[in-house]
Order: sequence, then structure tokens, then C-alpha cells
Amino acid sequence: MPFELIEAARIEGANEWTVFFKIILPLIRPALAALAILVFTFVWNDYFWALCLTQGDEAAPITVGVAALKGQWVTAWNLVSAGSILAALPSVMMFFAMQRHFVAGLTFGATKG
Repeated sequence: MPFELIEAARIEGANEWTVFFKIILPLIRPALAALAILVFTFVWNDYFWALCLTQGDEAAPITVGVAALKGQWVTAWNLVSAGSILAALPSVMMFFAMQRHFVAGLTFGATKG
């Protein structure tokens, strides 16, 4: 983050909150969107932690349910594939919802050359 932006805002009479909400937050919005997607995907796909903490099938997340579809000798791969696609849908939808923040971050400039 260029210090010249903060310095220019302070010269114009902006207080700390105005600098944060009007200058800093719009500049870090793409990074916050990327962080939100990565954290959401990490928590959504956290298989081992959910396997250790849940006691029954009704409280288990979808990743544990997909792993339970695999049998010892026979596996219905069509069900495993369908379950994997359903498990991946929230992460993909989250990415498409946050995609405009990435594009805005690529085109949003702070200082000139």
C-alpha cells in the first residue's frame, strides 16, 4: 500500500476512520476476497477434523459422507463422483460470487507510475 495515498488523505483532512474506509479497504478488498475463498474452502473440505469430532452420521459433513460411499470390495464410483461434485459446488459458487472483487482489484489503480 503506497504511503503517499494515506499522506494525501491526511493532508486533505481525513481522519483515521475515513482513511481506512475510503482508501485502505477498497485497495485490500481483492486480497480479502481471496482470503475468504481460501478459508471457506479449507473449512469446507476439512475431512479429518470433522471425522474426529462428529459422533453420528447426522452430524457428519458431506466429505465424511462421500468417503463412506467407498466400500471395502466394491465401490459405486458414480455415487462417489456425484457426491464429490455436490461437495465442490459451494466452493465454486463462493468463487463466482467473489469473482467481481478480483476483477475490480486488477483494474483498480492507486497511484500513477
